Amino acid sequence: MDEVIGELLPLALGVAISPVPIIAVILMLLAPRAKVAAWSFLAGWVVGIVAVLAVVSVLVGPVDDGEGGPSAVSAWIRVGLGVVLVLLAAKQWASRPKAGEPTKLPAWMSALDRITPWKAGGLGALLSGLNPKNLVLCAGGGVAIGSSALPAGEAVIAGAAFVAIAAASVAAPVLGYTLAEKRMRDVLDELRDWLTDHNAAVMTVLLLTIGVTSIGKGIGGLS
Repeated sequence: MDEVIGELLPLALGVAISPVPIIAVILMLLAPRAKVAAWSFLAGWVVGIVAVLAVVSVLVGPVDDGEGGPSAVSAWIRVGLGVVLVLLAAKQWASRPKAGEPTKLPAWMSALDRITPWKAGGLGALLSGLNPKNLVLCAGGGVAIGSSALPAGEAVIAGAAFVAIAAASVAAPVLGYTLAEKRMRDVLDELRDWLTDHNAAVMTVLLLTIGVTSIGKGIGGLS
């Protein structure tokens, strides 16, 4: 199981280091009466991750049961996911603000201070499970678990570790603000500003690194 956890770790960190959902949950926390919405967003975030991870791992499991060909299937999936991540990294870098231009947040973020808990939960699931970058990373985690032939109990533990790491960056500000609201307000303000300014650079490096690693692992599985 250690090898599987090692493969899952960078993928889970890739999901965790996602500036947009972190900024979104911070905006909810800093808005009046938005604390419940932030908790709903966190719940939706976790549900989206679990759904993609579970579906892909179940689908990949039977594919990897045969002789010879199955492992090649998983290897090609890894190569494909890696290529997608590299392309996403290139797109992220190309869309970065020009020097001196202010960083613009998505238009929908302006309404987060008025978002309802139900909508917040749906937004969390959407950003974690259907956002292209997170979808690819969670799918990669599902491939790692599904192709590992781990016993059911160990597969669940590996999946739980992935979810815990992937959700940590959204869970931390929600928990911290709930426990120490006054102390966390300035910290969250600074974190939001930093993530807004460095979003493109952070995501480009992250996606490129994980993408190249996935391609290398896939090619290694074909040899």
